[in-house]
Amino acid sequence: MSNFVNKIDFAVIISVKNANPNGDPLNGNRPRENYDGFGEISDVCIKRKIRNRLQDMGQKIFVQSDERRSDEFRSLKDRADGCAELKKSSKDKKQYAKIACEKWIDVRSFGQVFAFKKGAEDNSVSIGIRGPVSIHSAVSVSPIEISSMQITKSVNGETQKDPDKKSPDTMGMKHRVEFGVYVVYGSINTQLATKTGFSQEDSDLIKEALISLFENDCSSARPDGSMEVCKLYWWKHNSQMGQYSSAKVHRSLRIVPSVETPKSIEDYDISLETLDGLIPEIYDGI
Repeated sequence: MSNFVNKIDFAVIISVKNANPNGDPLNGNRPRENYDGFGEISDVCIKRKIRNRLQDMGQKIFVQSDERRSDEFRSLKDRADGCAELKKSSKDKKQYAKIACEKWIDVRSFGQVFAFKKGAEDNSVSIGIRGPVSIHSAVSVSPIEISSMQITKSVNGETQKDPDKKSPDTMGMKHRVEFGVYVVYGSINTQLATKTGFSQEDSDLIKEALISLFENDCSSARPDGSMEVCKLYWWKHNSQMGQYSSAKVHRSLRIVPSVETPKSIEDYDISLETLDGLIPEIYDGI
């Protein structure tokens, strides 16, 4: 039985400076943006970072990045088949889901679809689990400016037959957001938490992961310090259904640029509309 009995809404304000927060593979890996020129970070990207942070905290994760694997399994099917309890319960969907939620925090948080083809032992499964933690795609407060830089690779990728011959330079492009402030909204649902066993302790881990979202996340596209969690707003309602709708809670946070061309988080006015009986816990990283 889950001890998570109070609905939670949250918002995370992120600053990006000279980094590519989430490249679009269908657009030359340029930072994602919508048709109005506002930057976006997909919910899948944000969940990946949360999973990585939870993994750094010692939690068991089902959907692991290959380069961050903490076990010997190279696929989700192998990881599921490697759990003896799951294999025994492949015919009982309810028990299968219960075991998966107990074992992996990302399954009981975000949900998971277990859909694996029939194998030699006839242990095929097709089970969908809905998780209580829902996260929106992040959208920038102002339209973003993207700069591009042409790069070259001027070293031999492979040994040449002629030792004096050098392979031709390889050309490429790097793209980055000059500066942007993005906002992520999300909620944690008590009804779904009851079904997956998501606990109050799990919600504390999610909050910690959001605060430290970009630790151990650096790359050539996101150098250390280029992305930062500036603020986290954590609204804990006094009931299962919540005192207000998630939409109203999220609208209570207002972020408006105070100058024509913002260059830092200080160039934004951040205010919070007061909702009677609902005062958020605020992490301030500025």
